[in-house]
Amino acid sequence: MNPSESTPVAARLSTLDRFLPVWIGVAMVAGLLLGRLVPGLGDALAAVELDGVSLPIAIGLLVMMYPVLAKVRYDRLDTVTGDHRMLGASLVLNWLVGPALMFTLAWLLLPDLPEYRTGLVIVGLARCIAMVIIWNDLACGDREAAAVLVAINSIFQVVAFAALGWFYLTVLPGWLGLEQTGLEVSPWQIARSVLVFLGIPLLAGYLTRRLGERRWGREAYERSFLPRIGPWALYGLLFTIVILFALQGEQITTRPLDVARIALPLLAYFALMWGLSYLLGRGLGMGYERTTTLAFTAAGNNFELAIAVAIATFGVSSGQALAGVVGPLIEVPVLVGLVYVSLWLRRRFPHAADAL
Repeated sequence: MNPSESTPVAARLSTLDRFLPVWIGVAMVAGLLLGRLVPGLGDALAAVELDGVSLPIAIGLLVMMYPVLAKVRYDRLDTVTGDHRMLGASLVLNWLVGPALMFTLAWLLLPDLPEYRTGLVIVGLARCIAMVIIWNDLACGDREAAAVLVAINSIFQVVAFAALGWFYLTVLPGWLGLEQTGLEVSPWQIARSVLVFLGIPLLAGYLTRRLGERRWGREAYERSFLPRIGPWALYGLLFTIVILFALQGEQITTRPLDVARIALPLLAYFALMWGLSYLLGRGLGMGYERTTTLAFTAAGNNFELAIAVAIATFGVSSGQALAGVVGPLIEVPVLVGLVYVSLWLRRRFPHAADAL
């Protein structure tokens, strides 16, 4: 056993990582207070948009993702694409189980709130391609596997999002005799979101890795350069959380009962998706790193796309948009908690290496 494995996980984390729940809590509260106490701040932040999402949020997401994607060893991606167990499990969890589970929870727990229910179904269709990179890295998952899975999710998002929206909001409710809703979203709108929130930081990370290794060599690049840019991922995360909650601070604080109703199916969704994915990874004989990556990529959601689609289709003050905003309100603390659960499980996981 590596001597470091006998050291408590918390002791091996940096101060920034170790107190991440505290920093995230402070960022959420700061955002809510800014949104409530600074007149016109939310309108000013929302006025500058990139692909239907506030430009400050877009900048925060790009800053958040770049350092992690610069850590990926792109010459190892072929070892991931050869793992058909993980790829198949990810596709099933993300594009069959996830949307169906969110649809079921939304109808069971919000039968009398059609706007919020529709917003949650949209959240369930938007598979994560951004923040999951951070959760996976904090939980010591497989970076290369995460890069491949979010790329696959991006492709499926462009191809399948509109069709699945039509199925879960119109076709399936019609079959079941339930209320139907329309969803107008173009593949190009989704492709722009993927290009902005994954394509740009992925290209930047890839070029940084290639040019950095060419100039300094791999060992120096990973020993000297990556530690310098690493903290910026969490700075970007905290900045994004502050801006996100500042934008919607008034809605969240003035409608607490609605937020609580929306939160209940979201809590069930994140817990069930993560737990089911983890059990599936263990059942398939995958090691800790890839099981963890499978769980976080299946549990997370693309809130920036869900919010953009809800606003474009139903309006910025709609219940659908509020449901999209409550998504990260619940997802962020829950998945941070699951990061720590993963690190606890790591010491109890079989020490067999991931299959290559």
